[in-house]
Amino acid sequence: MSDDAGSTSSPDVAEQALTDLLTELDRCVDELVQSRARAETLLRRRQRGEPWLEIVTSEPRPLIVERISTVLASLSAAGHTWRREQAAALQAEQISINRIAALFGVTRQRISALLREPEPRNRAE
Repeated sequence: MSDDAGSTSSPDVAEQALTDLLTELDRCVDELVQSRARAETLLRRRQRGEPWLEIVTSEPRPLIVERISTVLASLSAAGHTWRREQAAALQAEQISINRIAALFGVTRQRISALLREPEPRNRAE
């Protein structure tokens, strides 16, 4: 590969998307660990015979289900951004859409649509 492929903005954007994904994964793992600990507490309370109404109404916010929904949404967004930027970086390295589709396990139409999405703006700008 030539140095030209590495000098486009796509690999840098893809690297940032991967860094952002790692940050989000770490945040989500922490959130899920806290949710798991809270779920264990709720289970112990139920096993001691407390009624569900008492357990549910005394659970502090954010509720376990709220935390899980937030984690799923944020991972979906970060994962999607990573996928889009990774596809763009591969295309910048002259990898065909068909090959990218095969690597990602999706159709070429999905990759084409992914690559047509607008590129997010850098937050620092």
